[in-house]
Amino acid sequence: MIPAQEAAKIYHTNYVRNARAIGVLWQVLTTVFAIIDMVVFIQPYWIGDSVNTPQSGYFGLFHYCIGNAITGELTCKGSALDFGSIPSGAFKTAMFFVGISMLLVVGCIVCFSLFFFCNSGSVYKICGWMQMGSCGCMVIGCLIYPDGWDSSEVKRMCGQRTDKYKLGNCTVRWAFILAIISIMDSLILAFLAFTLGNRQDQLLPEDFEIEEKE
Repeated sequence: MIPAQEAAKIYHTNYVRNARAIGVLWQVLTTVFAIIDMVVFIQPYWIGDSVNTPQSGYFGLFHYCIGNAITGELTCKGSALDFGSIPSGAFKTAMFFVGISMLLVVGCIVCFSLFFFCNSGSVYKICGWMQMGSCGCMVIGCLIYPDGWDSSEVKRMCGQRTDKYKLGNCTVRWAFILAIISIMDSLILAFLAFTLGNRQDQLLPEDFEIEEKE
């Protein structure tokens, strides 16, 4: 039989090792999530043309390109720094919330430095709330974006049957799908952050802590 104190030490060592391994995995996945959010925000491939659209092109949150009906040459417009160039108020609002989502997860990565100065459990919980906020903002952005599909520029590419939440002849592109996937990703990461935060106080078994004090 292994003495209780020795068993507690073995348990503690394994517990700490596993907690650190999961924490490192969480940090890596959070960094990947931040990259996904940046790609979703920047890339103009939320919706795009199909074989049935009168013109070629694609739309993002703020940048879009529409092809010339005669030459087929793409004309691109829209900038995140120029709200007047964004074709729809809904697109502007969606851009704002997706941008906030991106900033929150980048802020979470910045908070990694707090592990050197603060209680790890508190840092995990702070990051968990930031990831929950990022998730909420991304949900709002994804729900609002289709409200702008009735703009004249979108109808010019997708056809006159296009309306709010009705895409007409166009199709959803990979950036929109990636944004939806990122919502589930952020929920999982937030749950993991809260779990890690709550378990930080349990890294030492009670009997081991008492014995150490003696």
